[in-house]
Amino acid sequence: MAVTDSISVFAEGTFEEQIQELVFYIVRNQDEERSVLLRPFQDAFKTENEKKSLAEDTERRQNIFAMVMAEVKGLGDGSDKEIEGFFNLLFSHVLSLHSYDSPKTKEYVTQLLGTVTSAPAQHTAIKYRILSNFFNALPRTSPLRYLVYNSLLETALSNDGVEVLQLSRAEVEKWLSEWDISPEEKSTFLKSVVDAYAKSGQPTTSYEYSLLYVRSLPATSETAKAAALDVIATALRLPFTFDFDPLFKLDAVVAAKGHDLFSLLQVFLNGGLSEFKAWQQSHSGVLEKFDLEVTQLERKIRLLTLASLGFQKVGQNVPYSKIAETLQVDASEVEKWVIDVIRAGLLSGKLSQTTQSLHIMRSTARTFEREQWEVLEKRMLAWKAGLAGVLEVVASARRQNGVHGIATSA
Repeated sequence: MAVTDSISVFAEGTFEEQIQELVFYIVRNQDEERSVLLRPFQDAFKTENEKKSLAEDTERRQNIFAMVMAEVKGLGDGSDKEIEGFFNLLFSHVLSLHSYDSPKTKEYVTQLLGTVTSAPAQHTAIKYRILSNFFNALPRTSPLRYLVYNSLLETALSNDGVEVLQLSRAEVEKWLSEWDISPEEKSTFLKSVVDAYAKSGQPTTSYEYSLLYVRSLPATSETAKAAALDVIATALRLPFTFDFDPLFKLDAVVAAKGHDLFSLLQVFLNGGLSEFKAWQQSHSGVLEKFDLEVTQLERKIRLLTLASLGFQKVGQNVPYSKIAETLQVDASEVEKWVIDVIRAGLLSGKLSQTTQSLHIMRSTARTFEREQWEVLEKRMLAWKAGLAGVLEVVASARRQNGVHGIATSA
């Protein structure tokens, strides 16, 4: 269930008719108390000669609506359509009677959001509808959107899981650029998204939002330091995360360069199995502290090392013996590791048991710095030379055919 662009919620009838509709809904199943509850509203609607009419008296309308809000205790006993209409009308009055940035508006919105989110689970579908309607009725810059979407996240986590919201990183980044909220609130919202995906059993998506969260924090703050270490550990822990270069573009991560985890991250960006084992020997207890498993890390560093070897040898045949030496494994295990690295999407190639070699067709670079650009330059020059040779062969063939054609016609 995805929210859409801002829309308007229209309410028909006069203010008095709309308030009566709200009150009648509230008291519909309270036969004994109905007259008691209705009487204060009937009195409030009366206009004495010396008073302004209800349509002209904003303060009076605000007071009457405050009386309605005091009676809103839950979703009520109507059908889903009636419940949706009831809350649409409530939100409409909140936004029409008070400015978007007034404390009273925030108070009412917070009250209504709490009423909706605390409703029983059997009303989950209508809860999504109500919250989505209100989100879409708000201007794109409204800070209230921040509050409403947090309620949507809370509802999703309590019921179907966050995937029902069909959230995307691009959408979140766009919202944060639009919402008129503080940097601290933006960071808080991103953290709530990170936690929501983690609790929904989607650690990879949670990690992707963690990058946005860390980027949103002041790099030298204590919160940023803790978040940077957490995102490094998460990246190392996730079995199918092999691209560590984005982490080095985060100021908070770079600011943690004196930490043991940062030096381990550098190994996974540029080093191999030997460097990992050397780091492990000199940093006893660090892996356990951050819930990192040696076996899993060794697997990742071997796959990354094989990918780096492949990047250097694109278009070439690499002997099994060279792969075994690089990965520090027995030659009999080479094919298993090659299959693993291909499945991970880090490399493409063909194994040959006859020649005991791997022909590299494509491989992923772990980072793109001077060394990788030089390799790419050499490869491009080689391809250019090869294409020049092909063009020369074609041109030569055309010349020969041209000469042959003239001789035949003569």
